[in-house]
Amino acid sequence: MERFNTVTGPELPRVDHLAVVDNPAATDAFPSATWVLRGVVSYERYVRREEHDELARRSPPLGRPEATRAALIPVSKTSAWWSLSQDERRDILEERSRHNAIGLDYLPAVARRLHHGHDQGEPFDFLTWFEYAPADSDAFEELVRRLRETEEWTYVEREIDIRLVRAGASDG
Repeated sequence: MERFNTVTGPELPRVDHLAVVDNPAATDAFPSATWVLRGVVSYERYVRREEHDELARRSPPLGRPEATRAALIPVSKTSAWWSLSQDERRDILEERSRHNAIGLDYLPAVARRLHHGHDQGEPFDFLTWFEYAPADSDAFEELVRRLRETEEWTYVEREIDIRLVRAGASDG
């Protein structure tokens, strides 16, 4: 664990390490876990075809050997966000905040995957997972800063910023 910060909203109890499990049934294998966060990888809700194609073309895979740094950023949005229609959320997310366009600026250095928890009744609406090489740490910090400065982020009511180093990784 490199860093564990509550940005806004209620805290999560601090832990020393995380296990990332892709099989939802396997989370029962950790009965003594301090907390378990769950989400599902789903379809992209706020992108147009050309944006989808560009993201797919430029996005690197997760698990690259050089990407020994990671960030897990669980986020929940306000009820005001969820009371907006899908097209209103799209307008804020992309047309005004440029969320996807900002993310494109950091590809392929930063790999990402979004997990949805809102419709599953989980405590976080989104679990955002990022992986990057140590040399790209400053770029990742810039990405996060730029996103937090947007109108979209005024709808965030809870955010935890967890930074990780892959076990056994060196800065080499």
